[in-house]
Amino acid sequence: MTPNNQIRLIDENGKFIGLLSYKEALELAKQKNLDLVLKTAKTSPPVYQLGDRNKIKYLKEKKFKKLKLKEKQNLPKIIRLGFNEGIHDIQIKAKKTDEFLEENRLVTIEMRLKGREKAHFDLAEKKMKDFINLLKTPVNFTQPLKRIPMGFIMSIKKN
Repeated sequence: MTPNNQIRLIDENGKFIGLLSYKEALELAKQKNLDLVLKTAKTSPPVYQLGDRNKIKYLKEKKFKKLKLKEKQNLPKIIRLGFNEGIHDIQIKAKKTDEFLEENRLVTIEMRLKGREKAHFDLAEKKMKDFINLLKTPVNFTQPLKRIPMGFIMSIKKN
């Protein structure tokens, strides 16, 4: 508690009541049959809220989950192509890539080469370029087509 036991109090609807002593706030909470919940102790004086403790905790967790989901959406989507992949499979992946691009997501396209496939970098590069031509959404290259020891990689986003 602060030295003079003053707190800022918010009612159950989120409206600021005022500066009260802790004891007065506790009495008010008992009168209204509500809990006195610490909102933040970082300010001076600390902020308390009247309301159902479980409901406030639930709303806080719900807000946290929503922020976490939004944070997860900023991660790039990875589309992995195979060297011997059929044209229909590539068309399906191109359609899915278009969906990600329409959501304004960053998309990383990879082609991993194994064994004897590494001897045909030129064919793999052509297949990657053909994949880009299949996309209906105009794209910008955030990372142009780059040869790596395991194959090829590039990153694109919506134009």
